Amino acid sequence: MAHPTPATPRVRIQTEAFDLSLEVSQLQGSDPRIGAVCSFVGTVRDRNAPGAAGSVQTLELEHYPGMTEKSIEAMVDAAFARFDILGARVVHRVGVLRPTEGVVLVAVSSAHRGQSFQACEFIMDYLKTQAPFWKKETTPKGAHWVDARVSDDEALARWGIAARNA
Repeated sequence: MAHPTPATPRVRIQTEAFDLSLEVSQLQGSDPRIGAVCSFVGTVRDRNAPGAAGSVQTLELEHYPGMTEKSIEAMVDAAFARFDILGARVVHRVGVLRPTEGVVLVAVSSAHRGQSFQACEFIMDYLKTQAPFWKKETTPKGAHWVDARVSDDEALARWGIAARNA
């Protein structure tokens, strides 16, 4: 399915916080075909493992500029090919973040809610396993790199996509 080139980029990587209302408003614009906008905001948790409350003090995200955006653009293209959607936007933060801060926004517009929900979840599942980000957590015991999770690979597999992390 062909999709128009949006006035603002579909994919942005940035250090500053994003504004959910502004992002959704820009995604929706004045397109009368849109009947649904689904969004997901991922935030930094204070724990990475069950029962480890308060153990994460900061989460630092690194990426390769240019390569990361291109990879996420391909994910958005895959969502357009798979679902009947009208627009999509991904904003991902990098740098040092603290618990409760927003780290990722995925927003999708469509004529009907079902396609929006599915495409939003698809993009997020894809992002969790395939986007080239590296995460380092700082805890009271020091800093360490975060490994990929099997549960994220399983979430991507339900869309018929094998994770490259496995």
